[in-house]
Amino acid sequence: MQSTKQDSKLSSTEVSADEPVVLAVTGMTCAACAARIEKKLNRLDGVSATVNYATSKATVHVAPSQVDASSIEVLTKTVDDLGYGAVLVSTDDGSRSTVEIATDIHVDDIRRRLVVAAVGALPVMVLSMIPSLQFDGWQWVSLALATPVVTWSALPFHRAAWRNAVHRTTTMDTLVSLGVIAATLWSLWALVFGGAGTIGMTMDMNLVPRSSVSHGHGAAEHHEIYLEVATTLTAFILAGRFFELRSRQKAGSALRALATMGAKTAVLWRDGTETEIPIGALGIGEIFVVRPGEKVATDGVVIDGRSAIDRSLVTGESVPVDVTVGDDVTGGTINTNGRLLVRATRIGRNTVLAQMARLVERAQDGKAPVQRLADRVSSVFVPIVIALAITTLIMWLVITGETDRSFSAAVAVLVIACPCALGLATPVALLVGTGRAARSGIIIRGAHVLEATRVVDTMVLDKTGTLTTGVMTLVDVDLSPGGTAEELELVACLEASSEHPLARAIVAGLREREVHGDVSRVVDFENRPGVGVMGVVNGRLVSVRRASIGSRDDGDGATIVEALVDGRVRAKFAVSDRPRVEAADTIRRLRDIGVTPMIASGDSWSAVRHVARETGIDESDVRAEVLPDDKLRLVHELQRTGRTVAMVGDGVNDAAALVAADLGIAMGTGTDAAMEAGDLTIVSGDLSLVPEALNISRRTLRTIKANLFWAFAYNVAALPLAVAGLMNPMLAGLAMALSSVFVVSNSLRLRR
Repeated sequence: MQSTKQDSKLSSTEVSADEPVVLAVTGMTCAACAARIEKKLNRLDGVSATVNYATSKATVHVAPSQVDASSIEVLTKTVDDLGYGAVLVSTDDGSRSTVEIATDIHVDDIRRRLVVAAVGALPVMVLSMIPSLQFDGWQWVSLALATPVVTWSALPFHRAAWRNAVHRTTTMDTLVSLGVIAATLWSLWALVFGGAGTIGMTMDMNLVPRSSVSHGHGAAEHHEIYLEVATTLTAFILAGRFFELRSRQKAGSALRALATMGAKTAVLWRDGTETEIPIGALGIGEIFVVRPGEKVATDGVVIDGRSAIDRSLVTGESVPVDVTVGDDVTGGTINTNGRLLVRATRIGRNTVLAQMARLVERAQDGKAPVQRLADRVSSVFVPIVIALAITTLIMWLVITGETDRSFSAAVAVLVIACPCALGLATPVALLVGTGRAARSGIIIRGAHVLEATRVVDTMVLDKTGTLTTGVMTLVDVDLSPGGTAEELELVACLEASSEHPLARAIVAGLREREVHGDVSRVVDFENRPGVGVMGVVNGRLVSVRRASIGSRDDGDGATIVEALVDGRVRAKFAVSDRPRVEAADTIRRLRDIGVTPMIASGDSWSAVRHVARETGIDESDVRAEVLPDDKLRLVHELQRTGRTVAMVGDGVNDAAALVAADLGIAMGTGTDAAMEAGDLTIVSGDLSLVPEALNISRRTLRTIKANLFWAFAYNVAALPLAVAGLMNPMLAGLAMALSSVFVVSNSLRLRR
């Protein structure tokens, strides 16, 4: 490690190699600040850091070999040494995070400074622009009004500029501070030594820089002051920063809502007694009560009761889902009617809600590849602008000999070049886009996903649980000649005794057809693995088994089960895993956005072809009876042919393909392994959200590129005007502030 590490004393709080360290960084005022901190952290051995100006956080990954030598104190000291502050973030308890508290304090501080700046700048600007209002001594009144603005209101810029100078670096605040100080010092010099302080002096407002006024023997009297430039520049930039901070707060509202969605208390059920306890006191395996209208305290499994759960806050589903004994429930969802007893299976940071919040937060902390260009530009832009301002000053002095005009042009260059909009172009759009996706039940795992969605042209979909419901359903009942409804009731009684998925499907399907079975009527029940079940119902021998091969083959991919009563076949049941109701429309929408859908499944060719026909996937794009390795191989083969591949799956057998694909989309109703492997997670498992996820990601990327274009275009167009002396410094400050507001406003359109 470098000396900064070696000289630091390590504490007992060490960095974990498994999870990134998240630090709340205070004192950042622009994207260049973030770039400088990030560069310094990345110089530490074994450290990979990303600093996000929009979220005021540093996400630090430490190599396992460096864990012992890289304590949190070393990381925070590295940030502190640069003149900023850093504290460890913890939000697992659902309370407001350090970042949010720091942001609120910063917003309040900027609001107070903005009020003072506005009160002082407005009369100074009016007096400077309207000669008829310039009473005797107005310039000294303007100085009195401007003093608190250029000192206290502009103090954050001066403080940041000084901090930068100490470390021999520059940021956008350096430009602002230099512009304010230069305009103020010039005005003071003109008031005291240049004749501008003479009682009765008047001045008009020009859109272009002013010139020195020559009197008498050719001596130039500098009657022009720039107090309105110094004050309005401060006010405009403070206003832009205030609205930027407010917009960032709004942009992160979805994440904050997600973090506070969980219940704060739980009703513990112990020995028949209900006791309300804080959610943090609930342990795994303990049983809690969920009354109608209450939130489910944490993830668990229902052990008693029946109800319907409103999962819209977590998954976006509008229709409540029925749950009964054995069904899983998610913390933060709402129990709509019946009373439930639930055994806790996950608590704290391991719950689905906490995992969703972390995934969204990590995605917002990341950087899209398009942001790297903006970071590189910001890191070298400020020194170039300072050099350009000095060159402009010298050039105009040589050409015109007019100090006022030369100075004004140089100040305008400093002011208008502040690339705040450039630093906001990516992070704010990313904040809004990922928050918008989260509200729809779509978790974008990282900023790199945005680039992948843009170029995806092929999508490989798993069948079971992805294109289909994953639940066996009774699709047809065929009574044999002589079969009766009473005999169907006997079959229902027998199948109700079995826990096999096919049996449950038959029982549920018969119940829908008003045929009910009573388990108590069954005696001598016997389960024969691989064969079927049999028993005696009302004195009659009943058995259910898989139909013999070839007994029915209508190409629908269904599993055929036959029921025998007293040794004779009385009915046949077709049981199938149905395509999701939204599957066909989803495939059509994918084609509409230029994505070719494929299906890859380990199921039989008959079943897979049937689903392909039902959903509209071409038979040439069907792969059946494939193993996990085959799915992985298929992804690699498609990539070798030049395709950009997305993989959609929900099972452990899809995990490898999800990782290998250019874009992995995991269904949230599937396994943890699949969700960990995916770049995108569809929390509700609603297949129609797959094209929606692509659209949101692509819109976010388009917004980022539009923001970058206008931020670049603004500086490219405005700087030559300032160098040519065609722009007043005050108007330059207004234009610079408006460019930041435009970028933030453009990003907020993604919320709709």
